[in-house]
Amino acid sequence: MQKIWALIITCSLICMGAYRWGDTKWENAKIKAIEYMYIGIEDLMVPYLQAEDESGTYLLYRDVEHFFTPLLSEFRATQYKAVVMEEETMGQDNAPQEEVNQELPEQNNEDSTIASTVLSDNTKKVVINRIKLQDFDYLRQNFYQVDNTTTISGEQLNVDQLLGRDMTIQSQVQGPKILIYHTHSQEAYKDSVPGDASTSIVAVGDYLESLLEQNYGIDVLHHKGQYDVESRDNAYSRALPEIERVLKENPSIEVVIDLHRDGVPEDRHLVTEINGKPTAKIMFFNGLSRTTSQGELEYLANPYLADNLALSFQMQLAAAEYYPGFTRKIYLKGYRYNMHLCGRTTLIELGAQNNTVEEIRNACYPIAHILDMVLSGA
Repeated sequence: MQKIWALIITCSLICMGAYRWGDTKWENAKIKAIEYMYIGIEDLMVPYLQAEDESGTYLLYRDVEHFFTPLLSEFRATQYKAVVMEEETMGQDNAPQEEVNQELPEQNNEDSTIASTVLSDNTKKVVINRIKLQDFDYLRQNFYQVDNTTTISGEQLNVDQLLGRDMTIQSQVQGPKILIYHTHSQEAYKDSVPGDASTSIVAVGDYLESLLEQNYGIDVLHHKGQYDVESRDNAYSRALPEIERVLKENPSIEVVIDLHRDGVPEDRHLVTEINGKPTAKIMFFNGLSRTTSQGELEYLANPYLADNLALSFQMQLAAAEYYPGFTRKIYLKGYRYNMHLCGRTTLIELGAQNNTVEEIRNACYPIAHILDMVLSGA
């Protein structure tokens, strides 16, 4: 630990000297100091941080960030990006920890690929280090949670392929561009009123539809078919022919969103704060059509799997940079979940059973913004 602090102090003295008395001869020293502080020491810091308890980890990251952020801002033109914890980047000292699906194993630490530079409103709040995302293990650990029923390889989680796929939609074509539907239409929230459809997940779909149309001019078709009224069993099978019919009748649709609500232990609250408002966290979900025990599931083939993965990752990346702390890790599971009908298909878990309707509605704003950025290529 003493070596770490000695390295930090040495680099900080170099950087502060360059900042105070810098001229052209100091340029390389500035760059090298930034490199050592935020990238060179990362491999040394992480093992120690993992050995600390949560409060110790947070305090160390916060101290490093708050001490060096002014200097990093001065040298932001360089390509070196800080590596600090996502929620701490925004100064959310009391932000809740990452929550997980009730049926899932505990997740690892928060994404650690975030730069600490805080930018102005309506721009990126943080910047993801793309170079580090080239490492499959690093990408998987920080952006994905893989269910134990399946496996994933670097061939599918290749950041160049994930970012290289064009997700933009044909804005000049008439007709709806996005389909929103709900395999589980009966899901509700903490203060939902039984029998009141205006407080259900379907009503949230209405709200998201209105934001996309009114704020971003994206034509949306909201399908309100109910496939889980008597039982959730076989809801995906019951929904499949209806969604196929909707897509056939509306060939202009290029994006499909199956909007859900997650289930977590009651003592977990999936909430963060965005623009001063309590906002439910979301999670993108992908089915891989492959299980650990059976391998590739040919009877559940998905020709659009690569596009599905690209859409969820591009949205996850946009969320991480514009709304740090808003998303949980992308969840990967073994089956297909009707994600084979359209290239740009995603399943979104919007909050959980113990979120309020207000928190859920607040989450629709960043979801709409993220969708617009990815689908417009912004």
